[in-house]
Amino acid sequence: MSAATYVNLPVRDLDRAVEFFTALGFCAGQRQPGGDTAQLTVGSTHLILHTGAAFAAYAGTAVCDTSTSREVIVGLGVDRREQVDELVERAIAGGGESLGPGRDLGFMYMRGFRDLDGHQWSFLHLPG
Repeated sequence: MSAATYVNLPVRDLDRAVEFFTALGFCAGQRQPGGDTAQLTVGSTHLILHTGAAFAAYAGTAVCDTSTSREVIVGLGVDRREQVDELVERAIAGGGESLGPGRDLGFMYMRGFRDLDGHQWSFLHLPG
């Protein structure tokens, strides 16, 4: 089976969120009519960003308050260990929040951050 991953997230400022993720290496695609949704891609991962109202309508539920809870943590694998820190530093420079130093677990090196809307992400490298 060949599969792609689609991650849908609500954002407060669609233009700023697109700029943030583009700086992390995502390629921006065309915007949906109405301007309340944008798609970005990195590898086989598609990030669909929605305004809060558009996300709530799509999901059929209220938008999660990221200051008090986590609905998901998104992890993206990269080719080199050094990329983990480089990408998280870019995220921080773009307004994201660091979740501390990288962690070497032996089988994996990872480091986390929160994006502009408080969604938790991590970049990770699995050697070999």
